[in-house]
Amino acid sequence: CGTGCMTELLAQRGYDMIGVDLSDEMLNIAISKREQSGHDILYLNQDMTEMELDKPVDACISVCDSMNYLLQEEEMSALFERVKKYLTPGGLFIFDLKTVYCYRNVIGNQTWVEQDEEVSYIWENFFYEDQDIDEYMLTIFRKQPDSNLYERMEEAHYQRAYSPERLKSLLAEAGLTLVDSFDEDMENPIRENSERIYLIAKN
Repeated sequence: CGTGCMTELLAQRGYDMIGVDLSDEMLNIAISKREQSGHDILYLNQDMTEMELDKPVDACISVCDSMNYLLQEEEMSALFERVKKYLTPGGLFIFDLKTVYCYRNVIGNQTWVEQDEEVSYIWENFFYEDQDIDEYMLTIFRKQPDSNLYERMEEAHYQRAYSPERLKSLLAEAGLTLVDSFDEDMENPIRENSERIYLIAKN
């Protein structure tokens, strides 16, 4: 659930929401949003591949390329099995991923720099095509309050792309059926140059 943007949006529309995330920092931000909105959202600090819920749910949603962080097929299969376990019959699993095209042709082996008075960053990408894995390094400079000094932070991230065909196969192995897929505009089918894809599976 990241920082709770999606859980808050859907709770506002009347859905009973549970948010799962591995990051304490992300969940703390989500909980702060919950305190401001007053929505009754349960947040759980869990690895998505080991998700434990206390009841079945009608839908699972994972967006903002969270699942690209699963670098091994075994991890993706474990997630699909957890989703299968907790989805009600006929329940939907909606998720998105960045694509091989995105990593290879758009962000891979590229560097971006953005600078302003408060925060600046350097974003470097390295795409390993033999593994379909993108490594990106973030160097962030954040101005300290009441000072001309900047705090430097560094983060390393690794993401993997999966083909729609392989995802369909892994879903089927877990007992889920791929019912639809879309380009990132959510209107057209997946194309060769889709940078992000959305998939909908059914239990």
